[in-house]
Amino acid sequence: MLFLYSIVLASCTLLWVAGIVEQRRHFASLEQIPSRVLVNGIRGKSSITRLCAGALRGGGLVTVAKTTGTAARFIHPDATEEPVYRKFGLANVVEQIGIVRRAATYQPDALVIECMAVMPALQEINQEKLIRSTIGVLCNVREDHLEEMGPTLDDVARSLCRSMPVGGVCVTAEKDRLHILQEEASKRSCRLIAVDPESVTDAELRGFGWYTFKENVAIALAVAELLGVDRQTAMQGMWEAPPDPGVLSVERFITPEGKKLRFANVFAANDPESTLMNVRQLEELGAIRRPLNVVINCRPDRIERNTQMGAIIPDLAAETVFLIGHPTKSARDALPAGSAVRVVDLGGDRRNPREVTEAILANLGSASSMVAIGNIHGQGELFLDCLAGLPKDESEDRLDAVPEVGLDQDTMLIALVPSQVAMARPPEPEPYSWVGPLETTHNPHHPNQRELERQFAAHHDRPVSPSAAEDPRLSYALPSPRGIRDPR
Repeated sequence: MLFLYSIVLASCTLLWVAGIVEQRRHFASLEQIPSRVLVNGIRGKSSITRLCAGALRGGGLVTVAKTTGTAARFIHPDATEEPVYRKFGLANVVEQIGIVRRAATYQPDALVIECMAVMPALQEINQEKLIRSTIGVLCNVREDHLEEMGPTLDDVARSLCRSMPVGGVCVTAEKDRLHILQEEASKRSCRLIAVDPESVTDAELRGFGWYTFKENVAIALAVAELLGVDRQTAMQGMWEAPPDPGVLSVERFITPEGKKLRFANVFAANDPESTLMNVRQLEELGAIRRPLNVVINCRPDRIERNTQMGAIIPDLAAETVFLIGHPTKSARDALPAGSAVRVVDLGGDRRNPREVTEAILANLGSASSMVAIGNIHGQGELFLDCLAGLPKDESEDRLDAVPEVGLDQDTMLIALVPSQVAMARPPEPEPYSWVGPLETTHNPHHPNQRELERQFAAHHDRPVSPSAAEDPRLSYALPSPRGIRDPR
């Protein structure tokens, strides 16, 4: 018996020594990275991680980044990336040790890494033991993961604050619970910086080739400023940064029956507030139109989220709701009683995804829009794969779809397509344009461009986009506006 006790004691001693050696090696790797940015929050962490990395790269800093979200990626200093290998496909916070060690081999100036911990205790361990960030980012507090961090949003805010660097700096775009963040930051001697999303201009957002939010850009600009990168250089780096695979996007397809479909992948915004905000934004921009159809992907380990998605259907004013995944009952029961929305239940954990996709497309009208919400994993991924096989709709909207704006037809054509007055089709709408859907008037080479802008702005009761002389933030050269489908 004494011999067995000796074996156990020797094994424990060996593990203890190995743990100390591993920890010291990890801390040595961290010391080789002078600036470490840990991005935490509920929504938009992956996008902010990429924006921060792009801004720092633009400033000439050797920057390594790692995202976790929709698809975990290790991003090299030259902006190339590769998937993060996970044994058995399972995510574990311990993988951050290998990421830090690999990043240190580049001898980088900065590491931007997304927080992958959900449990409050693990968030603290992720900060104090694994990353030891010098700059923290707490993008927002939303209604998600309430079973781990809740039950209230105040509890979620305090849980997220565990990732704040002690004696460091934290950047946030949160407004509703800013007082809680300030209280928690004071406990950790952490300087809290609250950014103003409106400091980002619409003209700067038009430089992106995908949809993003002013809050995310404002956070990245604040991080870049803390590390000595000026605004112009940071914006240029963000414009060139590759988007996240789960970025908000709209694709146009032609179904086998010849129907036209505008499809918006909103899976990444898997809390109610973010989902509603994204769908309304796409609708305001004219990227999706009525009638609106909604696909809810349900997961057995996200019952609460399934219920939340079903509950917001009246706010989306959807015509038809398609339920896929398992168990769909959790989303179906959340629909208000007496709701006029049509529900098509195609759920089941073993259903053929091609049959599910064909059934959804068969229930659509000749020209409709569809948004996919909930969680991407499971049937959601398979559904996206099936949609990707459909031919793209390359047609453009007819000119007669453009609303009247008080200008004659010749002036309208010049404003829309200055180089081809005889064309009968306008270009695709610009994301975040200050004009209405399908009203693209940005043409700096037109001699009366400013006057055209003022006429459009007066008609829609909107402010005129400032010129470089009127707004010092635009004193540098802005890129030509890009649509979400334009080649980069």
